[in-house]
Amino acid sequence: MENNLSLQKTAYSTIVRKEVLRFSRIWKQTLIPPVITNILYFIIFGNLIGERIGKIDSFTYTDFIFPGLLLMSVITHSYTNTVSSLYISKYHRYIEELLVSPIQNYTILAGFITGGVIRGLAVGIVVILAAQFFVNFTVHNIILMLIVIFLSSTLFSMCGFLNGLFANDWDDINVIPTFIMTPLTYLGGIFFSVSMLPGIWQEIALANPILYLINALRFSMLGITDVSIIFAFFIILIFNIFVASLCMYFLSIGKGLRT
Repeated sequence: MENNLSLQKTAYSTIVRKEVLRFSRIWKQTLIPPVITNILYFIIFGNLIGERIGKIDSFTYTDFIFPGLLLMSVITHSYTNTVSSLYISKYHRYIEELLVSPIQNYTILAGFITGGVIRGLAVGIVVILAAQFFVNFTVHNIILMLIVIFLSSTLFSMCGFLNGLFANDWDDINVIPTFIMTPLTYLGGIFFSVSMLPGIWQEIALANPILYLINALRFSMLGITDVSIIFAFFIILIFNIFVASLCMYFLSIGKGLRT
């Protein structure tokens, strides 16, 4: 029992180390672009467009959109890291070596997910540092903020793992981020409050799960939200459990891994 536990710990740390080294070696490509992108958002949307919109719930427009931009950066890079890493592992048949080894499926999943979360958190940190020059950075509840960022990063790392399982080429990796994640993220309340929408569009917006992630983070930072914070956390936890179950199931049957 102890030997098996030691083996799982060693395997987990090895996978995580590989994941961290993979994106940290090319930090100019993985950490700098989100900083530049967010600076452009602050300048274009925050300063130029924000002056016309004015304040929202007593906060400047730049302060209002910052939690959403932060979350978008975290979940996008968590997703990208996991899906690309898993596909590369499939392409070089590295994942097959893990499957035939004594390493448990949950160890493999945890290793890849942790790598994605670490990259997401690293991106979040550099974005927060860059934002100090543009926003009045405030935190309403830092513990809540860290929990929301961690759970959101974990969720999208697992979504990236699922995408990687089904991806057969590099084009498959870009389908979901381009045609599903990006529209849902932009329509998730980053640049607007749900209360600003007409009646029917409010109902449509509330069907977007990313809306609850953004509002949970906005509440933890600014203390304002368009939805019930308890319900938002319920949605986040349910999706984490559901996607984790799917990952474990498809990993156990070798979906997209065994050829």
